[in-house]
Amino acid sequence: MLSALVCLGRHTVTGLLHTAGGSFHDWSASYRLFSEARVDAQDLFGVVRRSLLGQLPAAETLVVALDDSLLPKRGAKTPGVAWRRDPLGPPFQTNLIRAQRVLQISAALPGGADPQAARLIPLDFQHAPTPPKPRKNASQQERQQYRRDCRQASLARQGVERLQALRRNLDQDTPGRPLEVLVDGRFTNRTVLHHLPAETVLIGRIRQDAKLYYLPAGPAAPSGRRRRYGERAPPEQLRHDDSVPWQTVEVYAAGKRHHFRIKTLAPLRWRPAGGRRDLRLVVIAPLAYRPRQGSRCLYRRPAYLIASDANLSPQQIVQHYVWRWDIEVNFRDEKTLLGVGQAQVRHPRSVAAVPQLIVAAYAWLLLAARQAWGAAGFPDALPPPKWRAGRCKPRASALDQIQHLRAELWGEGLRRFCGFMSNPAPNPSPQKLSCSLPTAVLYASL
Repeated sequence: MLSALVCLGRHTVTGLLHTAGGSFHDWSASYRLFSEARVDAQDLFGVVRRSLLGQLPAAETLVVALDDSLLPKRGAKTPGVAWRRDPLGPPFQTNLIRAQRVLQISAALPGGADPQAARLIPLDFQHAPTPPKPRKNASQQERQQYRRDCRQASLARQGVERLQALRRNLDQDTPGRPLEVLVDGRFTNRTVLHHLPAETVLIGRIRQDAKLYYLPAGPAAPSGRRRRYGERAPPEQLRHDDSVPWQTVEVYAAGKRHHFRIKTLAPLRWRPAGGRRDLRLVVIAPLAYRPRQGSRCLYRRPAYLIASDANLSPQQIVQHYVWRWDIEVNFRDEKTLLGVGQAQVRHPRSVAAVPQLIVAAYAWLLLAARQAWGAAGFPDALPPPKWRAGRCKPRASALDQIQHLRAELWGEGLRRFCGFMSNPAPNPSPQKLSCSLPTAVLYASL
């Protein structure tokens, strides 16, 4: 687990063994650790979940974010790897990459520089492959089975299964604790809304042309089917409706407080959510921004959120949905700093188990840093680099925590560990470059 965090090279199984000092030992047992499923990832994440719940009050809602991501792979024979749409491609051209698809659930742990701040910590990480496409001369029965397998392997269905598993684990750890799920537009659909577990609220993003409805007005019909939907209530119409005033809510994001202009309407109904579930709609006005200093003010597109509980306050909906961005930070740290997806393994169980082990180690690192320094604390073993001196960050990044861990593990073994130079004389044209071994090792990143 430690080698997955402090590895300096590519995070392959071989690289992790080199970091752990196993270069001259037999590696077969280490590879069988993953291929024969000798480590249960759910037990590792269970430790994270119980530790996180222990830091929350007994009746406080557990807020989690659910999202998917792609791990680029080049091997044509790696199980679960297929051609997928590149989310980083330009908007005018659809690019395809070979990658494996994963699902992650991260839980919010409030606290930090502001009472409304929170840090998302991974609670679950699953490989979500798609079934292989049948050959061209496949029979009609094989093609029908392939379509059934695709429906079972859809992201929405697999996401619901992971939420249901999380709900069962919560009922065992702390019965009755409410659960709130933050998702994007990919998971705001009929499959997820119809299969939400009990005591679970969903906050998701919808399109501006979603067909929302008011509750039916007037007395019920004496005979026939009972009406579930009233008149249309388009989200875009609410944004342009001058009779509904704009409200201002204060939300903490990116190290400071922001003021969002919103409109809200409740109760509403949506056919994908069913005729018995009342929703709350929140429209967020476009935010003004400047691409560079001195340029004219531009505006982003508005956002439309729905909550499956119409009694939630608009400020809580917007603040919690802003927390969802932290799961993207988790994906970035896992891919760039920890090398999730770089392991060159081909066994189906190894393809899923190696990334799970690294993500579990990442979650343990975040929890350990929280317990050691607090929500807004910083490690003090290493001085900040020159280009970062004087800059105030709202919290310690994952790279800061990894560098501190390296200092604790390797600091005593490196010579001249305390020989960091302070305020050296500037010399733009030195004759020779003096390389400091502690600085090169402890400040290294992937």
